[in-house]
Amino acid sequence: MKKKKLKILFLGDLVGRPGRFAVRDFLADKKYDFVIANVENASHGFGLTEKNYTELVSYGIDCMTSGNHIWDKREIFSYIDNADKLLRPFNYPDTTKGVGSKVFECNGVKVAVINILGKVFLNIVDFRWDLLVNEIKRLKEITPIVIVDFHAEATAEKICFAKYCSELDVSAFFGTHTHVQTADEKIINGMGYITDAGFCGASQGVIGMEYNTSLARLTTGLPERYEVAEGKEVQINAVEVEIDSSNGKTLSIKRIEDKNES
Repeated sequence: MKKKKLKILFLGDLVGRPGRFAVRDFLADKKYDFVIANVENASHGFGLTEKNYTELVSYGIDCMTSGNHIWDKREIFSYIDNADKLLRPFNYPDTTKGVGSKVFECNGVKVAVINILGKVFLNIVDFRWDLLVNEIKRLKEITPIVIVDFHAEATAEKICFAKYCSELDVSAFFGTHTHVQTADEKIINGMGYITDAGFCGASQGVIGMEYNTSLARLTTGLPERYEVAEGKEVQINAVEVEIDSSNGKTLSIKRIEDKNES
């Protein structure tokens, strides 16, 4: 294969309309070979509607990953099997609708993406390391470029599994879920890494959600309904990597933290 650098953008969790529109405006004047976004909070903070899926495709997002909230909008079950850019976590049971990994075509180069849900503090699904390892090895037989979105709560779990993935020649490993961007981007054994990519959405709330309802839940313990934060200032949290398509190694990594008025 002729040596070629792929410029890939990974966008942290999109939260509601502010997150979708912030991404729309950010991508309008940018050029990337491949764009990935975590979209499990893209529709009013919980789940993803088919309308918003189509909207995000129109903005130029090539692959959408998710996590534990992907099922929050019940309509997901009616369209996920036809949503060819959308992944749900791989480690749900085999009978679950949708797919957890996929190989995409990018300018004549194959790019594999696998979405994985962590276990520590989540305890939603079994974390079968052997199945995940086998899937990564299967994808590596198809293409040297394998990218992981590890949707997990605990930083130690992310760091540990990332080191293991670097030994399997994964190209890039992006942590998601906490909505707080970490300042630890690095290259580990040729694998681009960040513990958490952060989020895209309104800057003035609490990880994208409205402050007063968040405060009420914490101070009263009552099940206050979360609302997506609004406000003029929005932020983009993302990570940009350059990958050598001939061997799947990350050549450079850059953390993006961009704030603008909507």
